[in-house]
Amino acid sequence: MTGRPEQLFPLFAGLETLPGVGPKTAKLLANLAIAAPRDLLFTLPSSGVDRAPVASVQDAALPGVVTVPVTIGRHIPPMQRGRPYRIEVEDAKTTFQVVYFRGAAELHQRLLPTGQRRILSGKAELYDGIAQMPHPDHVLSEGEALPAYEPVYPLTAGITAKVMAKAVAGALSRVPPLAEWIDPNLMAERGWPTFAQALQEAHHPLAAADLSPASMARQRLAYDELFAHQLTLALARTTERSRPGQVTEGSGRLRRKVLAVLPFQPTGAQQRSVDEIADDMARPRRMNRLLQGDVGSGKTLVALMALLTAVEAGGQGVLMAPTEILARQHAEGLRPLADAAGVVLELLTGRDKGREREAKLSALANGDIHILVGTHAVFQRDVTFADLRLAVIDEQHRFGVRQRMLLGEKNAATDVLVMTATPIPRSLALTQYGDMDLSVLDEKPPGRTPVQTATVPVSRMDDVIAKLRAAVAEGRQAYWVCPLVEESEVIDATSAEERFRSLRAALGDGAVGLVHGQMAPADKDAAMAAFVAGRTSVLVATTVIEVGVNVPNASIMVIERADTFGLAQLHQLRGRVGRGAAASTCLLMYKAPLGDTAEARLRILRESEDGFRISEEDLALRGAGDVIGTAQSGLPRFRVADLERQAALMATAQTDARALLAADPDLSSPRGQAARLVLWLMEQDRALRLLRVG
Repeated sequence: MTGRPEQLFPLFAGLETLPGVGPKTAKLLANLAIAAPRDLLFTLPSSGVDRAPVASVQDAALPGVVTVPVTIGRHIPPMQRGRPYRIEVEDAKTTFQVVYFRGAAELHQRLLPTGQRRILSGKAELYDGIAQMPHPDHVLSEGEALPAYEPVYPLTAGITAKVMAKAVAGALSRVPPLAEWIDPNLMAERGWPTFAQALQEAHHPLAAADLSPASMARQRLAYDELFAHQLTLALARTTERSRPGQVTEGSGRLRRKVLAVLPFQPTGAQQRSVDEIADDMARPRRMNRLLQGDVGSGKTLVALMALLTAVEAGGQGVLMAPTEILARQHAEGLRPLADAAGVVLELLTGRDKGREREAKLSALANGDIHILVGTHAVFQRDVTFADLRLAVIDEQHRFGVRQRMLLGEKNAATDVLVMTATPIPRSLALTQYGDMDLSVLDEKPPGRTPVQTATVPVSRMDDVIAKLRAAVAEGRQAYWVCPLVEESEVIDATSAEERFRSLRAALGDGAVGLVHGQMAPADKDAAMAAFVAGRTSVLVATTVIEVGVNVPNASIMVIERADTFGLAQLHQLRGRVGRGAAASTCLLMYKAPLGDTAEARLRILRESEDGFRISEEDLALRGAGDVIGTAQSGLPRFRVADLERQAALMATAQTDARALLAADPDLSSPRGQAARLVLWLMEQDRALRLLRVG
């Protein structure tokens, strides 16, 4: 598995080796992310033009593209400079004009000689009741033929459709015969063409339907991309699983103590997840599991049960949160339960200094602290454990695949459980976390009240503030989230400070607190603490409160300019209320008039509190990259596969990739060898490296 197989060399040669592509064109193609013939194969037509011939322009719907055989009549050169050059032509029923606004007369005479027959194809329109065709796209002699349906490729400045078509044809001619990597039963069941056939069909559509993601050729090519991607993740998972872990088997003694003091029964989904995690920890390989749950589905309890399993087995556990506020909150929420179980739980943050910090570190190293709660940053410094069995990482999308691997290297045998409160559509969960096993919390624990959601135009701000004043007088608490300003924390902070001042003027000085990203951590914590303790009634904030903050008495959430937020973010923010017994409301303030997408977003939120449904809708509205924020997600860029419309293919690809590896771990069977080809073809170098390591 040392290098690229020889039969693929022509597809990875320089672009200049293709007909009609010189160094200048090759440089321009780079703007379309095309660097080798292989990239042209997966740059599929984005639309098409119907070039089926008609007998006369009178038979065509104008304005529109017409392909028509004609006899060339007289040439009418312009009387003065700057006027168009006209040529009369005659089809089976009528006479019309070809018009050129540029080009030399000799050129036009050579191309369209009077008295000759030609086939013209181009956009025709009616001008003063007479049809005319300015600058035909194609002029052919009678023996030549055009494809009845002409593919249209994405272009960039300096690249013409002709150059692109010629380069694509050159790339297609280099596709070697390749062995089939797709499971033969799946191929037969779906009726998919072979790889080479699929490329030919996708690049030579016969009608508009052939451009759709549902066409057989495009399905097949999308599947190839998804299969290579899932094979890479499955290889990472197999490599991960082949690493020795520790067998961590708990007795259940501590978990029973916690269940005895809980005021409610865990939900079925919580119980199922606890069991899945305990089974994983008891195996001799390393656990790498994602716990995915909607806002308020009770992930923290599941995490505590997993941490207690580690302690029951004589080990330690760590819970890492993305911010200090959250780490502190986890520690405060879990401490009473840890006390009930007789377990020592400590918080370690960047604020622990000097002796206090050293005392905690030495207690950890001696095994006197059973469960440590801290931020991601703390864990990366020299914190040594006596016997770390489990790391729980909260809020995944701030913690990508690279950090997961880093953590794996630091404590090679430690089991890893990642928790995310962002419900991600299944297709994306498989794309991003296909190397992990999945536990899903899809039920809400009892005691959470539904949140009433309403939309209000910003013009009614005074009414909203009056309502807020009345609610505060009744002892209720509220969040007020300020609008997102184009990616600038400084401007966000300024807008939050202005809103803070205006609300303080309306509600009284002591009633309002403020939290934003530009504040010193100590000030942020103090403002949060005052709100949690009920000393302030309204907390004005930027989206720092989106994740995890828990104030059961807060029952009103006002989101200013909700139309500037994404669906998932709005759902997360709304999840901050409805945590206590009080009836809760969420007011989405928008600036009229609303665009279609913003209106759809606010409507979905009013209709549903199901985070998984909301995330599916979000995917349909915004596309995959935006749902997870491609910048930090490391979401792969697929050239053919469309995650919104072909989500089901991703699940099939995962099942197929895992099954192939289970049967043929080093891909040495004939189908395994073919699968290696698709990994090279899709440039999945990481997978190929894993195979070498394995």
